[in-house]
Amino acid sequence: MSNPDPHLHTPSRKPRLRAFGVALDGTAGRFNAITDVPGVSVGYTTLISGDGPLQVGNGPVRTGVTAILPRPTADLATPVFAGVFSQNGNGELTGTHIIEETGAFNLPITITNTHSCGVTRDGTLRWMNQVLPAALDSAWGLPVAAETYDGFLNDINGHHVGFDHVAAALDGATGGAIEEGSVGGGTGMISFGFKAGSGTASRIIEWQGRRYALGVFVQANFGKRHNFTIRGRRAGPELVEPATREDTPRAEKGSIIAIVATDAPFLPHQMKRLARRVPLGIALTGGYGYHSSGDIFLAFSTANPEAALGASGNIGRAEFVPDVDIDPFFDAVVQGVEEAILNALVANEDMAGRDGNFVPALPKAWLKETFG
Repeated sequence: MSNPDPHLHTPSRKPRLRAFGVALDGTAGRFNAITDVPGVSVGYTTLISGDGPLQVGNGPVRTGVTAILPRPTADLATPVFAGVFSQNGNGELTGTHIIEETGAFNLPITITNTHSCGVTRDGTLRWMNQVLPAALDSAWGLPVAAETYDGFLNDINGHHVGFDHVAAALDGATGGAIEEGSVGGGTGMISFGFKAGSGTASRIIEWQGRRYALGVFVQANFGKRHNFTIRGRRAGPELVEPATREDTPRAEKGSIIAIVATDAPFLPHQMKRLARRVPLGIALTGGYGYHSSGDIFLAFSTANPEAALGASGNIGRAEFVPDVDIDPFFDAVVQGVEEAILNALVANEDMAGRDGNFVPALPKAWLKETFG
C-alpha cells in the first residue's frame, strides 16, 4: 500500500482538513506539520483501556504523552531561542520563568493531562540522564512540560501516565508525517463539543531568497459548540447534533497548548511576538479564551545554535530577520494554528470514556457536503 499524501491523510490514513477541499491560506510544507522544521521530531504514547463506570486507579483510561524534540537527541543540550505567552493562565507550562529570564530553553517538550504534568517533566530528566547524561551537567535541567484536562473521558486521578510512557514517547520521536487526533497527550481531549486532541500544520515563508519553515503543534481542548467556526463559516449553530453525552457532569476545564517552531533566525523578543499571535488563529476557529481555559503558547527557533549556547569570554553574534519584515511569519502562525486545530478535529472518531461519557467526532459527511 502506497504512503498517503501527508497533506490529505495522516500515516494511518485518518483524514486531515485538506481531504475535504477546504480552501486555506499560505503554502504548507512537505508534511504540513511541525516536523517540517529541520531537526524537530514528535513522539507519542497513547493509553486507551477499559470501559464503563469510573474506578479510580483502574480506569477507564483515555490519556497519553506527547514529546516534541526541538533538536536531534545529540544536540538537546544546545538551547533554542524562545518566547512564551499566556493568553489565559488557567493551566500549566513549566520552564517559563527561565525562558522569560534568558530567552531560551533546552531539552524536550512534553504535553499530557493536567494531573500528569509533573510526571512528564521528571520523566524527561530521567530520560536525559540515560541518553545524554552529560547534558544535565552543562545545561539547565528545567524541561518544558504542558497540560490540558481530560477528566471527562479519562480516569485522571488514577495517574496512569508513568516514567516508562514518557521515555517511550521520547524514544519514538520522529520527523516526517505524524499522527493527529486522539493520540499522545491529546487522547482524551475535546474541542467545541467534538473529539479533538493533537493537531499540526506548517507554512513555508520566502524571505530574501531563502525558504523558512514555520510549524505549529496544538493540544486542543477548548471551545463551546455554538462558537465553532470553519474558514469564516459559523458552523456551530448548524451542528447542534451529534451531541456529547454527559453521564457525569462535565467540568469547564477546557484549554489549548500551542507550540510554534521555526528555522528562521529570530531573537527571543521576536519569538515572544510570534507566540502572541497564536490567539488570533484560535479565534478564527471560535475560541475566545473563556475563564476556565488555560491558553498558553511557546515559540522557538532552531537557528543561531552557537549564539543560543553562548561562550564565556566571547562576543555572541546572531542573525535575525528584522522586525519590519516579520509580518509574513505572523501570517504563518495564525494560518498554522487555525489549520492545526481543525486537523485535530477532523482526524478523529467518536470516543466513549469513563461512566459512559461520550464525545462525537466532527461529522465527516457534513464536511464533505459543505466544503467538498
